[in-house]
Amino acid sequence: MSPDQLILEFDRALRTVLAPARTVRATPGEKLPEADLNAEQRRHVVGLMRVNHCGEICAQALYQGQALTSRDPAIREALRGAANEETEHLAWTEQRIAELGGHKSLLNPLLYLGSLSLGLAAGALGDRWNLGFLAETERQVEAHLDGHLLSLPAAEIQHAETAIQYGAAELPAPVKLGMKLAAKVMTGAAYRV
Repeated sequence: MSPDQLILEFDRALRTVLAPARTVRATPGEKLPEADLNAEQRRHVVGLMRVNHCGEICAQALYQGQALTSRDPAIREALRGAANEETEHLAWTEQRIAELGGHKSLLNPLLYLGSLSLGLAAGALGDRWNLGFLAETERQVEAHLDGHLLSLPAAEIQHAETAIQYGAAELPAPVKLGMKLAAKVMTGAAYRV
C-alpha cells in the first residue's frame, strides 16, 4: 500500500470514529411526532440506538479491512459500496442519539480497531472466506435486528446476498459461534457505555 493510500485509509477511520456522519437521504421517521418517553424509556432507547450506532461503526471498519485485503477489484468495490450505504445508517443512529440527549459509545475507537483487525484477517484468508465472513456478519445483524424490529430494511439483506453472489464460503460452526458471542459482548457493553 502506498503512503497516500495509507493516509486515505487512516483518514477514513478517523472520520468514521470522530467526525459527525453525513447523510444525503431523509432520516426514516423524521416527520413523525416525537414519542412521549419517560426517563427510563428514553434511557433504554438511547442504549439501543448506541448499540445500533456501534454496529455501524464496526461495519465501516469490517468493510474497510476486508476491502484492503481483497484480491479481487470487483469484490473490493462491492465492499466499499456496502460501506457507503452503511454511512447513511451511521448518520441516522447518531442523529437519533443526539435527539434523545444521549451520547455515542465511548468504546467506538476500540470497537473500530477490533473490527478493522477482523476485516483484515478475513480478507487475508482469501476472497471466498472474506465474503463468507461478510455474509455471516449480515445474517447475524439481520437476526439481531429482527429481535428489535418487525421488518428489516432490504439493504441489510442485500449485503449478505451480494456476498453470496460473489462466491462466499460457508463459515465453520465454531467461527459463527465465536462471532455471535463477540457480538453479544459488544452489544452489552455498548448499551451501557
